[in-house]
Amino acid sequence: MKMIQCNRFIAPILLLSLILVLPLAVAKDVKYCDTQAEYDVQVQGVEISPNPIARGKAATFSIAATTGAAINGGKLVIEVSYFGWHIHSETHDLCDETSCPVSTGDFVVSHSQVLPGYTPPGSYSLKMKMLDANKHELTCIGFDFNIGFASSVADI
Repeated sequence: MKMIQCNRFIAPILLLSLILVLPLAVAKDVKYCDTQAEYDVQVQGVEISPNPIARGKAATFSIAATTGAAINGGKLVIEVSYFGWHIHSETHDLCDETSCPVSTGDFVVSHSQVLPGYTPPGSYSLKMKMLDANKHELTCIGFDFNIGFASSVADI
């Protein structure tokens, strides 16, 4: 009888814990830049770890995607906005962020970066274009992410 009562209390606590932890691992809502375009690469979602991002710590963006044709190389063009203001751009070789050539089917693009400790906390928007070696736009997506208020001063 005590075991049943104990499980009755543990189950809600476990459920609450999962509800609080799962948003950290669930893929972010992704929006295509042009909803009318038929992109060669379809994006299923973006996972950000940790979420929210901690200033001064490594953050990883993993983008799950599918392609109908092999991709031999290209570029990722990333633009970041803070409260609607463009604040940062960078370009990466696609083959540095995933294994090339990318075969037909599912693949993951993963990028890790340490944000400076002085990065302001708040909501950010990221726009990413994937271009092939001939500069043809394979996909263009946007999503929001948060940088937490936690300070990294204690870790210095």
